Amino acid sequence: MILELNHVYKDYIRGKNQVSVLKDICMEVEQGDYIAIMGPSGSGKTTLMNLIGCLDVPTKGEYHLAGKDIGTLDDNALADIRNKYLGFVFQNFYLLPKMTALDNVALPLLYAGVPQKERRARAAEALTAVGLGDRVNFLPNQLSGGQCQRVAIARAMVGNPQLLLADEPTGALDTAAGNQIMEIFQKLSDQGMTIIMITHEPSIAECAKKIYHIRDGQLITDAEHKEVHGNETI
Repeated sequence: MILELNHVYKDYIRGKNQVSVLKDICMEVEQGDYIAIMGPSGSGKTTLMNLIGCLDVPTKGEYHLAGKDIGTLDDNALADIRNKYLGFVFQNFYLLPKMTALDNVALPLLYAGVPQKERRARAAEALTAVGLGDRVNFLPNQLSGGQCQRVAIARAMVGNPQLLLADEPTGALDTAAGNQIMEIFQKLSDQGMTIIMITHEPSIAECAKKIYHIRDGQLITDAEHKEVHGNETI
């Protein structure tokens, strides 16, 4: 078991009011799972991803990742968990504009204290794995959107994380580039990588092995969603 969410709630204080964003979330993710989470805007998808990614902690309930109780950890320990166990891919890439593709990919290894020669070699290998072995010295503004997302995937993978988290990874891309990203995700899944992906697009969600839906802060399976909403799309 990679992670387990047990009756997790997340509340925020807005003015004098307490707002419940996540309500009684229960979820188990095993090694090699490829999961898509769908939901309308404001449903709690981003909050759930922040919790899974150790960028936030539950208000109530338990979250265990790689055998660790995340709710008991301080900020430094959470940062260490993120660096050791997690890889992140975002819709907007978040590449540093004045750094080459190679240096962007190598950055997490710098933070992890990996020696320069090793981190550059590993970054080059990761870029080759996503089809950008001939673009290692290109800056982000010299790359297409799809190529930038592939750099971001290489950066997420270079530290050999146990879990890849992807938040709308195709949201800023055209259909052809989005399909290329999904091909990379499929290859990673075939190699045993555990992936959790947020998406608005049913065609993208269908690439995953399991689909969940989140509405009004509650998580349900695809089968449960279809019982209530049929084949309605978001």
